[in-house]
Amino acid sequence: MTIKSMFRCIVLSIFCFLGKDIAAQINSHTINIENFGTKRNTGEDATLAVKKALVFAKKNKATKLIFPKGRYDFYPDQAVERYIFTSNNDEGLKRIIFLLSGFNGFEIDGSGSQFVFHGYVSPFIIENSGHIKFKNFSMDWERTFHSEGKIISINKEGMELSFSDKFPYRVENGLLAFVDKNGTEYPYGSLLEFDVEKHETAFMADDYYYRGNQPAREISPGKVQLNIPGIKGTPGNILVFNAAKRLCSGFLLNDCHNVSFDSLNIYHCGGMGIVGLRSKDIEIDHLTVTRSPGTERELSITADATHFVNCGGKLLIQNSLFENQMDDATNIHGIYVQVTKLISPTRVEVQLKHEQQMGFDFIRPGSKLELVHNTTMEAYDTLVVKSVERINKEYTQVEFKKALPKGLVTGKDVLASIDSYPDVTIRNCIIQKNRARGMLIGSRGKVVIEDCKFHTSGAAILFEGDGSYWFEQAGVRDVIIRNNLFDNCNYGVWGNAVIQIGSGVKQEYRNISRYNRNINIHNNIFNVFDPRLIHAYSVEGLNFTNNKLTISNAYVNKFPGAKPFDISDCSGIKIDGYAAVE
Repeated sequence: MTIKSMFRCIVLSIFCFLGKDIAAQINSHTINIENFGTKRNTGEDATLAVKKALVFAKKNKATKLIFPKGRYDFYPDQAVERYIFTSNNDEGLKRIIFLLSGFNGFEIDGSGSQFVFHGYVSPFIIENSGHIKFKNFSMDWERTFHSEGKIISINKEGMELSFSDKFPYRVENGLLAFVDKNGTEYPYGSLLEFDVEKHETAFMADDYYYRGNQPAREISPGKVQLNIPGIKGTPGNILVFNAAKRLCSGFLLNDCHNVSFDSLNIYHCGGMGIVGLRSKDIEIDHLTVTRSPGTERELSITADATHFVNCGGKLLIQNSLFENQMDDATNIHGIYVQVTKLISPTRVEVQLKHEQQMGFDFIRPGSKLELVHNTTMEAYDTLVVKSVERINKEYTQVEFKKALPKGLVTGKDVLASIDSYPDVTIRNCIIQKNRARGMLIGSRGKVVIEDCKFHTSGAAILFEGDGSYWFEQAGVRDVIIRNNLFDNCNYGVWGNAVIQIGSGVKQEYRNISRYNRNINIHNNIFNVFDPRLIHAYSVEGLNFTNNKLTISNAYVNKFPGAKPFDISDCSGIKIDGYAAVE
């Protein structure tokens, strides 16, 4: 036998061992999940098949994983386990279904499939990867992290509620707890009323915040008396018991680049939908965040639809729907750390202050940081990092290439990265019926928000940032808001104008601070029942021109004497008013 014949026999043997389908997949660089030990529409756990497929894909440089159209279920039992820190969500030991680490040029195509998750699992964590694409599937949970009860009546002890079998519960030792069919508990931390006719948060309804399970007694199976005196609600509406923690985000990007999301539906997750950390060049197109069809649920996901921290490059969000989530459609910002100790003329100790920022690592050798007074939120020095020593998830010691300024105030002043900010384009999106605001914009790159519709219970667009509570770095520099419809915003309690521009600057310092700059608002339509259009302070350069106003009676105006423009401690302001339209 010749060497050539022997080689051919070896190759044929390998093909027989792998099977015809997988061998063909190697040639095409496309792999099919059903060739790794799972079938659609069976209810069986597809987690192990995913693990095998990803290992195979990375080893053989496959570029695409396809799921034939159907339903796929994922359980925690066979999931990868890792302790994960996620900014603005809750840290913890996560069971991960799709872990993509060190991938480059890879696509997951669901072909229109339903991905249904069970229990406390994190569906997608992507780290140190680039040119990744997710397309054509929906995400939901068999048992949601929140619960919903229909308000039957209000009484002096509290309210009577009814629960469907989708939200199993138990009343134990006089306290109401929510569980799944296996008895695993789903803690709640806040209560909020939703209007069942409009499928949005009830008019001017506020959150009720609680720690732990609340007093209750079971009247009959499915009916519970919630004993919270003074709680308000309308019979027939839904009371949402929101998840106490943000433990299971849909997608988490860590140190990634060129990631795209195309034609996805996120019906639920136990945290934020898409979170990007220290990543760049992210594209979201035809993303639908909404309540799951056919389930009669009022809530979609339990926090923000999207959230981006210390990201760069280009961020594009277009042709998307964000509704019924428990927080904002997007929040884009950096992170401040507080300077807690001056160790030497060039070395400091810094602290991550908010509990949902612990473990977030953004200070690296060579990083450029701004030093900021937390009173004015104005930067007064720029420093380059020489070395970093991380002490634990909370504290880090940082050595700089030059001496720190004499005006540094430990325990108050903060540091943040100024290495990169994303250029943001948000276009042709609908943001509606969610709790809180529409968008929180804090990028210092170029920002364009155009051709969108907003119907939000709070401010449609909020410019914020602070160095004393959330410790979110913001301070925009170039924003265009054009050709949008702002339709009956502020029907809840989470804003004081349609567009709100703040900064966390202490009241006595607002006249000397100019935290946000160059915001241009033109060619928009404001359909309002509430006269408050713009609230702003500590802004340099605000242009409100060529906008149109229509008056609505969709809601009761709770602020009849309020001014359309509440602007103080600003400069470079141009208000051309608006054209009233019948």
